[in-house]
Amino acid sequence: MASLFRERSLGLGHSRRDSFSSSSSTAAPTASSLSTSSATSRFNPSASTASLSSLPSPFGNLTSTLSDSDLRASAYEIFLSANRSSSSRPLNYISNSSHGNLPTGAASANGNSSATLQRSLTSAAASKVKKALGMRSISSKQSTDLSNSTSKGKVKKPVSVGELMRMHMGISEAEDLRIRRGLLRISASQVGRRSESMILPLELLQQFKSSDFTDPDEYEAWQKRNLRMLEAGLLLHPYVPVERGNVAAQRLSHIINAALDRPIETGRNNESMQVLRTTVLALANRSSDVAAFESCHWADGSPLNLCLYKMLLEACFDINDETSIVEEVDELMELIKKTWGTLGINQMLHNLCFTWVLFNRYVSTGQTENDLLFAADSQLTEVAKDATMTKDPMYSKILSSTLTAILGWAEKRLLAYHETFDSENIDSLQSIVSIGVSSAKILVEDISNEYRRRRKNEADVVLGRIDTYIRSSLRTAFAQKMEMADMKRRSSRNQQNPLPVLAILAKDASELAMKEKHMFSPVLKRWHPLAAGIAVATLHTCYGNELKQFISGITELTPDAVQILRAADKLEKDLVQIAVEDSVDSDDGGKAIIREMPPYEAEGAMANLVKAWLKTRIDRLKEWIERNLQQELWNPRANQEACGSSAIEVLRIVDETLDAFFGLPIPMHPALLPDLVTGLDKSLQYYATKAKYGCGSRTTYFPQLPMLTRCTVGSKFQWMKKEKPVLTSQRRNPQIATVNGDGSASLLQLCVRINSLHKIRSEVDAIEKRILTLLRNSESAHVEDFSNGLAKKFQLTPTACIEAVQQLSEGLAYKIIFCDMNHRLLNSLYVDDPSSHRIEPVLQELEHHLTVVADTVNERVRTRIIADMMRASFDGFLVVLLAGGPGRAFSIQDSQLIEADFKSLKDLFWANGDGLPDDVIDKFSTTVRDVLPLFRTDTERLIELYKRSNLDTNGSSSKLRLPLPPTSGQWSSSDPNTLLRVLCHRNDETASKFLKKTYNLPKKLQ
Repeated sequence: MASLFRERSLGLGHSRRDSFSSSSSTAAPTASSLSTSSATSRFNPSASTASLSSLPSPFGNLTSTLSDSDLRASAYEIFLSANRSSSSRPLNYISNSSHGNLPTGAASANGNSSATLQRSLTSAAASKVKKALGMRSISSKQSTDLSNSTSKGKVKKPVSVGELMRMHMGISEAEDLRIRRGLLRISASQVGRRSESMILPLELLQQFKSSDFTDPDEYEAWQKRNLRMLEAGLLLHPYVPVERGNVAAQRLSHIINAALDRPIETGRNNESMQVLRTTVLALANRSSDVAAFESCHWADGSPLNLCLYKMLLEACFDINDETSIVEEVDELMELIKKTWGTLGINQMLHNLCFTWVLFNRYVSTGQTENDLLFAADSQLTEVAKDATMTKDPMYSKILSSTLTAILGWAEKRLLAYHETFDSENIDSLQSIVSIGVSSAKILVEDISNEYRRRRKNEADVVLGRIDTYIRSSLRTAFAQKMEMADMKRRSSRNQQNPLPVLAILAKDASELAMKEKHMFSPVLKRWHPLAAGIAVATLHTCYGNELKQFISGITELTPDAVQILRAADKLEKDLVQIAVEDSVDSDDGGKAIIREMPPYEAEGAMANLVKAWLKTRIDRLKEWIERNLQQELWNPRANQEACGSSAIEVLRIVDETLDAFFGLPIPMHPALLPDLVTGLDKSLQYYATKAKYGCGSRTTYFPQLPMLTRCTVGSKFQWMKKEKPVLTSQRRNPQIATVNGDGSASLLQLCVRINSLHKIRSEVDAIEKRILTLLRNSESAHVEDFSNGLAKKFQLTPTACIEAVQQLSEGLAYKIIFCDMNHRLLNSLYVDDPSSHRIEPVLQELEHHLTVVADTVNERVRTRIIADMMRASFDGFLVVLLAGGPGRAFSIQDSQLIEADFKSLKDLFWANGDGLPDDVIDKFSTTVRDVLPLFRTDTERLIELYKRSNLDTNGSSSKLRLPLPPTSGQWSSSDPNTLLRVLCHRNDETASKFLKKTYNLPKKLQ
């Protein structure tokens, strides 16, 4: 087909059909011609295709201001211009109404030079284009009488190919006459100039004024259309992208916007037209191709060029028969080809666009004419050849969007072909499959970069698509059968046990398999040798899923259950038989298909019943955990181990579940044991997660630091008192039992929670050993069942318990320091006079809490909790020193007592060598030991250190004005915020003046 089109090289003057009846007359059309023009409204494409439901264009969207009729009119102008410039003959025109009135001599003289151009349309030979596309000739269905029943006379039929094109494009004779007259004027002033070098809308605007139109509204609409076409071709969809800030582009946009409000005066010698011409030429003459300096780029930008070209190709369809291409398509195509230079179309784009036009016409006309589908499929073969020969990114983008649209439409039908096709339209299945897989193959093999990196034997596009179509369609058809079965189930809901419905479904599935075998598989086998095998394997899986759901809902085998299992067995035999017959000639003898069809075995059914039993047990255990944790009091005297009663009980339930499982009379304990262990593991993990819920963490109790102030004596540490209700009531889970007063009961509850989680963690190893013992005593166990140790281990619970203990330990420590000891530490230590409010009261209360923890918590986790308490106390000590508010002021002499107090704090945890190790204490006290020397540093030195640190942190910009450093919470002697806070608490006039001058800090909290 493509080669046929490439070989045709006849110009307009050598066409078998005249595209342009000629006359030198430029007068207005006569009443007769206007009548004819009016009558030809039956040929208006917009009217004839109004009922068509086309697919969205894959070429891209144009501006909404350009309608299809605008595009059609502009495409026709380009068509006339291209054919005018490609022929050496003068562009004359003879209207239909006046053609018969020509003098004999004139007609004879004109006929000597163009006799072949005036040949009657009825004498057209069989179309080579249609023959190449495999389309039937419609010579037997030539256009019938076009007479209008409401008209008094007969409407003239098109007498030439040009006349046929005009009618199919919906152009009236008056419009056609005006266009030709304009082209004659252009030709007279620009002799020898090619159409590709002209900007047609600009030239036409320059040739006509408002006086050339009888209707001002028509002139205004005509002018706006041409301006919009310039806007689309030069600004919105240019051949060469318009760079930002392009002066010509801005000027053209301004001219067009102004003309839309008030039409500009057109004509050759008009100043506004000269400005427009200069602006348009500046944009149209830009080109990235040096060799294309003679061409003007105004209609060859995508997608404008493709939309215009599509309008020309759609004119090849018979108006009286929307599903047929006219017999004169050879001549029409030859004339349309001459627009390629203006529109930037080449053979590949033509093939792609023509494919879409054929396919879209098939869809929009109700999918009744298979010839169109065959033609589109045939043309797609040419597209596939083109795709392998080019790597042009623009072409690939258009190709991808077009094929994606075609593939999307085809797959919508093929993914459910049991719904789409029946005995009446089964003939179209082959073409739709062909066009679908061809599109998919081009998309993957010729466009996808990923496919190029893979070997051919690793991905077969055609097999993959057919496989998907079969499986999807069978699943859909099976789902419909299921809906029918559900209707029967609802109709028999008054019955006690309507289980035999699954037996009916098995019979329906068998009938569906036979229909697939006899109707669809013979067609699909052309692309996939195992089409029937894939179909029955899909049905086998679908029914198998339903059978498993049925078995999971029963607790014992009943007569109805036996009936269903027997029906399932018969269905399975039928499906396997079809699969075996279909794969006789396959390389593996059908083994791959059979592997997709696991048998419906009783053992599998029994295993599902056991899994349902396990799920019920695990769900009940989870519900029990939820309920009992809500009622748990966390009483340390509930048992000798000082752990919650719920922890003891949940471990007992786990043991009972293991005993019950190994007591079941089944031969599959080893196979189902991993499911049981996973369920129990998740349950204990859930217990650990719920046990720590709502108890808070380090961030929960750590106070919000107050705003910075200059130090002053006499105010209290009131900011923490305001925060206390937030820390103790708003952030605590209401399920946690608390005791008003000193909070010792709450501390004990946290200790019991920690003991409970430690108990579960320590018992996991014992549970795993017990599982191995029970498995050895099981009759169904084999030697190989003991090789996979991971299947018998709890993988989630140990980690969950460790993380929960860590969170509870930190929460307990920071709750004691920042909540329970708030009055001693944050509200009293060093307030007003550091020497009068030393750390001894803090140490006494902290020692009390340490004693409670040591007496309650299991010794295996005791050290960790005490270490967290030490870290929290060190953090609290730093908060007092660095964020204590205006009520705390320290002199350089106070640094000695501060260091002494901190040593006492460390000694409390060292406990004369019986407490925490020295290395642990040193590790946690690193920050405090780094910060304390700042309190014995003189003020001037502190200010100097602060300025240097601020400069290092913020760069040279801080030389003009020191920015206020943010609070990171990471205290350090080199941190600007830490140094600033030391200055804020320095009881020194120099520090106060510096802070006042630099940041204007207040002396008290606002």
